[in-house]
Amino acid sequence: MNYETCSDEELIQRLRQGENTIMDYILEKYKPLVRKCANAMYLIGGETEDLIQEGMIGLFKAIRDYRDDRDNSFSSFAYICVNRQLYTAIEASNRKKNQPLNSYVSLSEQSTKNCLGVTSSPEQLVIEQEVWENLWKELDECLSEMEKQVLSYYLKGSSYLQIAEKMEKSPKSIDNALWRIRQKIRQIKQVS
Repeated sequence: MNYETCSDEELIQRLRQGENTIMDYILEKYKPLVRKCANAMYLIGGETEDLIQEGMIGLFKAIRDYRDDRDNSFSSFAYICVNRQLYTAIEASNRKKNQPLNSYVSLSEQSTKNCLGVTSSPEQLVIEQEVWENLWKELDECLSEMEKQVLSYYLKGSSYLQIAEKMEKSPKSIDNALWRIRQKIRQIKQVS
């Protein structure tokens, strides 16, 4: 079947009428969106693949729960469901007691405050503060000047295009710099 000529809303309607092969098509079509959302976050103590699996669960729920009588498109609804599932997974991971390192760093947040989650004791607060300070110290040592500048703009809420304009670089070079930053964060956490 050639599903590419159909809108997502049509495909979902056909899926509900019994064309079960459409499920695989939609899951495959939106997998890049799930990867993008999952790659914007880092689960300390976990793998990006874990987040991608959670995101795929969110996508499945979007397909299951989408209603075309609402004013939003399926793609918007899917984006919301995927992100909610990712945040729910991260929050569940943060609730585990005696695991202060089991938290996340998101490169899509405007603020770095409270990135390590809610603490349940003063001791845990001190440990999380030390973890956060160590992460920033190690990042400061391993990031290039350009990467530091890109990260600074990004954490203040600037888009790729705004950062590229401010730094007089191409958006692709900004995207590459953010990818390198994520990789360096992963390496730091693997060593810790």
